[in-house]
Amino acid sequence: MITRARGIGKGVGTGLLLVTDAPLSFLGGVDPATGVVIDEDHPLRGRSIAGRVLAFPHGKGSTVGSYVLYGLARNGVAPAAIINTEAETIIAAGALIAGIPLVDRPERPIADLPDGVEATVDADAGEIRIGD
Repeated sequence: MITRARGIGKGVGTGLLLVTDAPLSFLGGVDPATGVVIDEDHPLRGRSIAGRVLAFPHGKGSTVGSYVLYGLARNGVAPAAIINTEAETIIAAGALIAGIPLVDRPERPIADLPDGVEATVDADAGEIRIGD
């Protein structure tokens, strides 16, 4: 299945989908050394975003979150790609400096994406490919 989206970051990333309907703050919400969500109030608490196609509505919190995304990439624990309902500047800047493929405004709502299924985000083509 192919879903069209707006490509923001460059490149292609493949991994298992990790889907949440809750916004995510990278500063204080994700451990930059491990890639594990540490925000006690977040539904993904305790789960790793490393190597996953991370789908969430939008970021929240401090602009330092952009640098946390960069740190995740430097530590080898960044998401393989990001899908947002609406990418704002914190996530867009972080994905760009970290080299993480990013798309937003998918034709299919994020809540309808199947968690745990392999997906490929092609930010250059503006496509999300799910499954085989």
